[in-house]
Amino acid sequence: MKQRNRFVFDMLDQDLPEAADELVRRAGRPISVGGRGGEAVVRIPFRARRLEGPFLVPDPTVPDRIVDFRVRAYGEEILRLTAVFGDRDPADEANPLLEFDPELGPVALRTRVTDDGWELRDGAGRPRLRITTRDGARSFWSDLQPEPEPSFDAVVFPDGRTAVAFAPDDEFFPKQPESFALGLVERGGRTDRCLYSLRAAHDEKFAGTGERFTGMNLAGKTLILENTDALGVDNRRAYKNVPFYVSSRGYGLLVLTSAHVRLSLADISTRAAQGLIEDDLLDLFFIGGGSPEKIVRNYRRITGFPRPVPLWSYGTWMSRMSYFSADETREVVKRLREGRFPCDVVHLDTGWFRRSWKCEWEFGPENFPDPEAFIAELSERGIRVSLWQLPCVVAGTEHYETARALGYIPEKRERAELGSNFSAVEFDGTIDFTNPEATAWYQGLLERLLRMGAAVIKTDFGEAIEENAEYRGAPYRLLHNLYPLLYQRAAYEVTKRVKGENEAMIWARAGWIGCQRYPIHWGGDCASSWDGLAGSIRGGLHLGISGFAFWSHDVSGFHGVPSFMNSRPADDLYVRWTQAGVFASHLRYHGSNAREPYEYPRIADLVRNWLNLRYALIPYLVEAGTEAIRTGYPVLRALVFHHSDDPTCWGIDDEFYCGPSLLVAPIMNSEGTRDLYLPDGEWIDFWSGKKLTGPRWIKEVTYPLERIPVFAVAGAEIPVYPEQVQHTGEMDLARVTRIRFDSGYSGISSSILGRVTGL
Repeated sequence: MKQRNRFVFDMLDQDLPEAADELVRRAGRPISVGGRGGEAVVRIPFRARRLEGPFLVPDPTVPDRIVDFRVRAYGEEILRLTAVFGDRDPADEANPLLEFDPELGPVALRTRVTDDGWELRDGAGRPRLRITTRDGARSFWSDLQPEPEPSFDAVVFPDGRTAVAFAPDDEFFPKQPESFALGLVERGGRTDRCLYSLRAAHDEKFAGTGERFTGMNLAGKTLILENTDALGVDNRRAYKNVPFYVSSRGYGLLVLTSAHVRLSLADISTRAAQGLIEDDLLDLFFIGGGSPEKIVRNYRRITGFPRPVPLWSYGTWMSRMSYFSADETREVVKRLREGRFPCDVVHLDTGWFRRSWKCEWEFGPENFPDPEAFIAELSERGIRVSLWQLPCVVAGTEHYETARALGYIPEKRERAELGSNFSAVEFDGTIDFTNPEATAWYQGLLERLLRMGAAVIKTDFGEAIEENAEYRGAPYRLLHNLYPLLYQRAAYEVTKRVKGENEAMIWARAGWIGCQRYPIHWGGDCASSWDGLAGSIRGGLHLGISGFAFWSHDVSGFHGVPSFMNSRPADDLYVRWTQAGVFASHLRYHGSNAREPYEYPRIADLVRNWLNLRYALIPYLVEAGTEAIRTGYPVLRALVFHHSDDPTCWGIDDEFYCGPSLLVAPIMNSEGTRDLYLPDGEWIDFWSGKKLTGPRWIKEVTYPLERIPVFAVAGAEIPVYPEQVQHTGEMDLARVTRIRFDSGYSGISSSILGRVTGL
């Protein structure tokens, strides 16, 4: 649809045919504020407006609708505003999006009347919400334009100090609003969607909202948070959407919903960060803390902390689409070991069934005649096996009739379009994870594979479900974005049951609120191109600000360019992508054709050296991962995590921290040249030991193919493994040593890392 550049159309959709019988309401001034059980209840009238051409004008013929808003405080840094516009008010205990920190308890609020309205304070006397009901000063001169209708005017103080104001007067004149502080749209007499708007400062920056493949600062963008197969990493689509962002003003906002959300961050109105939720429930968590790390930590205290991942997962994963037999896989492992390319996991993608892509959760007997012995054989060589599957039951398989007869896949369905199904296999029903019996049945299929010896299940897809099907526990509009959480939880929990908590993990693509609990997530089907590398890194940086601790991407790109299946990545792209991947939390090679380093003989020796560096850094990555599951940090971090007061860092999307101590600036072109930014502080060049001071730009630096810009925080000390190994099973963690980046560090060649890596 053509953009109309008006709030009434681009946010409220009042130009669509289905809007003909809709009624728009805008919140007025609260009429009362009361208290109960430590909570506050704010009564707000919502007044009708009707469409006149492109304008919204008051309609006094329609009675006001009075809505109660619950105001709740959690701890010292979170305030929650909730309004139920329909008849559905699910209890928090039953909401899978929530996993409250047991130590995050409710805080009683006290209401007091002020000269301007009301104020809510906590037990420490700190303001948490201030409501204004008084007009500002007027100096009458003309009645050419009418006075504006009173609107909802309030300021939230999530942490008692950071002021987050609603936008009550964002309009040109009364009939030309650019946002509503609070509003709703009724269809057929029932609330169809609701909306809110917060003031955006002229220099305010935003980041997060899930997996965004665009620049770091999201100000000036309108985003549709609706999970889909993104078909790459260079567009507005996203596999992982999260209605949570972090602002440079020191607050975060979580819109607790599984419905589709439209966020406009200083775009439709440059004065407003506004959102529309396609539901009759508005549930906003205002999250304070000041720094991005503290804000993200508070987000995790609401929605759940990431689970730990096993040591072996930090090693190299090797894959392509696909290995088609036990013998082919054995040959891959043999050549990796002969070539001294360290590796811990081999992933079997779509080809381990009787027919590629036709998921049966069983090995094809012709190509994998004894899978249990095959897995055990690889294990003896230090290799674990990862298995691809998806949440769809395919017609013509053993399980289809069972699933259909027992209601494990929904009836009255229309087949979902799965986007990147390359094989013309029809997927005839998505498993209904709102049905506990269906979930248990699915877990039984995975349990058999896990007990056979498979180490991890790849929970591919999950972005699409049948729009016109009847799922047991939720309608499509509330299940679509929620589905990956239910799917990934089911796979993670059965893995944990079989393997134990310290060995449990999945490998997932889709995401929503709460999916960060079940690592690991990867970035989807990126192009084997420089822009595919850039888009992947951008996606990972935004995802880290969205609560996810662990993240990977397909090294060196998933699909070929220009030939999807048959164009291999160029040698320099393969190396540069490997170098960036070494510093991600997890490193997996995967693609539509060969990705094994021995298939690239001219650069194989260099790739081996970089993989040796990866393994030397695993103790450091483990420390960073341990920190990430307890704090708000991800392993791969946008610069704003450590430099949120530096406006430059809010615009940098091609550099990142690996853990707390290493700053990495990947090379993303064949010239080996880039500009790089060193934030405030003292830095040690990883390669030379040279000391540099920031903040500063270093323009047009050129690095040979063997190296990329890497800097350590001066004075940092990191653990490393001092010997070459072929897999993590050869590591004796008692032998870990530490490198300190200070005046005694004279570069990699004179350190343990130089001896281990050959770099």
